[in-house]
Formats: sequence, C-alpha cells, structure tokens
Amino acid sequence: MDRITTAPTQIHYPESDGKPMGETAVHIDALIYLREALRDYFRDDPLMYVAGNMLLYYEEGNPTACVTPDVFVVQGVAKGQRRTYRLWDEGQPPAVVFEITSRVSRLEDLGIKRAVYAMLGVQEYFLYDPLGEYLRPSLQGYWLQEGEYQRLLPGAEGGFVSQALGLELRLENGRLRVFNLDTGERLLTPAEALVARRVAEAEIKQLRAEIARLRGKAEASQG
Repeated sequence: MDRITTAPTQIHYPESDGKPMGETAVHIDALIYLREALRDYFRDDPLMYVAGNMLLYYEEGNPTACVTPDVFVVQGVAKGQRRTYRLWDEGQPPAVVFEITSRVSRLEDLGIKRAVYAMLGVQEYFLYDPLGEYLRPSLQGYWLQEGEYQRLLPGAEGGFVSQALGLELRLENGRLRVFNLDTGERLLTPAEALVARRVAEAEIKQLRAEIARLRGKAEASQG
C-alpha cells in the first residue's frame, strides 16, 4: 500500500484585525503624528524601525496570539516595508509602545495589552488619552522592571523622558508632542516640516524685498 503524505498546513496570519485606525479624528491625528514624527527623527538610523497600527504576532503557529500597537519602535532591526510584524522572524520585541487610548479601549490597554507587552519585554509603555475620557493625567508612562510595569514619575512640566528613545514626551495645548532633549525643539512630521520650510522661505523672501526697498530708497536720497 502506498503511503499517502500530506503537505503541512500553511498558517495564515491576517494583515488586519478589521478595526479602524482610530476611534475619532483626534485619535487618528495623534497616531499619525507619533508615527511620522518618530520615523522622520530616526530616518538616518538603519536599525530603528517605527510602525503603527500593525498586527504584531508573538507566537509562531498561533495567529490568535497577536496585538495591534498604535505606534511601536523597535531597536536593532532593519528598516523596510512589512505587512505584519512576526516576533520569531524579527527576533526583537519593540522597545517602546504607544497606545492612543479611550474609555472604550481602556480595559484592553490597561489589561491584556499591558500584560502582553510586559511578557514580550517592551521596555517602555506610554498611554495617551487625547479626549481626557478616563486617564488622569491624560498622559502616563510605564517602565518595565523585573517583568512588571512601574509608573514613571512625570517631570516638572508633566512630561516623560523616554530613556529608550532619548526623547521627551509632553502635552502642548493638550496634544501629545515629542521633543528633542538636546535642542528642546519639537519633532515635526515631514508634512509639518515642509510647511515650516515654506513659511521660512516666504519670510526670507519678504525680508530680502524689504532690504532691497530700503537700499533703493537710501540710494535715491543720496543721489
């Protein structure tokens, strides 16, 4: 009798959990700001990967073992396009995770997700409640110590320093913003940087025109 062999079943890891990127435009804006500003800041570091709203699978062979961080940063893995993040392929968990939280997602963000991130070894976990629905204060940070998250103490302005990223997180007019510790400047998204550059160029053009006008006026008076 011939032996019948069957090919191993290929496990499917979905690329979407079917949920929207954010609950409101405010949540989406916060997510996009963090993702794009951090990507731009670390653009020259080939081993600093920033992603957002992506399924992270942490147990090979079990597609139900996954979470979807709003924004996460991984140190030590190469940049590149990914459809999902599979921990067994990458070999490195995120160093930092951000969740743009709300009253609807609070049980998951403070319960299941927090436990999973601690288990995976995520060094820092930040929660931001842009609508102030339940978090007091609306920005909170945690640091992993001996497998458990401990609350970070805020600084003088109510912000937090991310030791993993070397950046400061704080609220500016109620909105989460990230600052360069060395320069004190706020991180911009590429779109924000383009607007700022255009404004600066317009101001320089206007200044040059004014200088030319004054110079012409001075020359005319001397003639």
